[in-house]
Amino acid sequence: MTNSQKHIVIGLVIYPGMTTLDIVGPQQVFSALPGVQLHRLWKTLDPIETDDGMMILPDTTFENCPSLDVICIGGGLGQMAVVDDPKVLEFLQKQGSTAKFVTSVCGGSEFLAKAGLLQGYRAATHWMMREQLAQLGVEVGTERVVIDRNRITGGGVTAGIDFGLTIAGILCGEEIAKMTQLMLEYNPSPPFDVGSPEKAGADLVSKARLYAVGTLGLEIK
Repeated sequence: MTNSQKHIVIGLVIYPGMTTLDIVGPQQVFSALPGVQLHRLWKTLDPIETDDGMMILPDTTFENCPSLDVICIGGGLGQMAVVDDPKVLEFLQKQGSTAKFVTSVCGGSEFLAKAGLLQGYRAATHWMMREQLAQLGVEVGTERVVIDRNRITGGGVTAGIDFGLTIAGILCGEEIAKMTQLMLEYNPSPPFDVGSPEKAGADLVSKARLYAVGTLGLEIK
């Protein structure tokens, strides 16, 4: 990187109860890109426990966060306890007003919507949250990644890798994005072809909803 080139500053908002892969997937992609400066953001620098029990350390507070080129937030089983937090929404509004790209993965789109950052935009989210996002006035897309001007949103959990590579192509060009995908050996070949409600069928979708509510404690409105 030459002196004339600037860092691409990316902020990943993390919080208690988040889904690890929502953010770790994109981070893995972004960390392989040239000239990227990554910030893991929260209100404090205290360790954060994710919804699968993993501990993650923030490295930048909201207060100390520089102006971001890309702001991203994911979803999680514990997001209901955080999604209306005024400090979180205020931070998203502040950074979202100047960021080149306002983004989310999975249920993170609900945060953006509640921060007023998705009005008049089309966005993706986890399939179990599509109706909830629509109730917030957002046009909901069912693609793995939805691009609407400078709003880029990924679907549920694993879509975060597709999302990360999409942004990599925009920021650094297709060749860099392709090399990153190859280095990660991202070559999906799932054992079952049921990774979306459209493919899974009504019976499995119904069982998955019941499992999510009864076993995982997910709140579905």
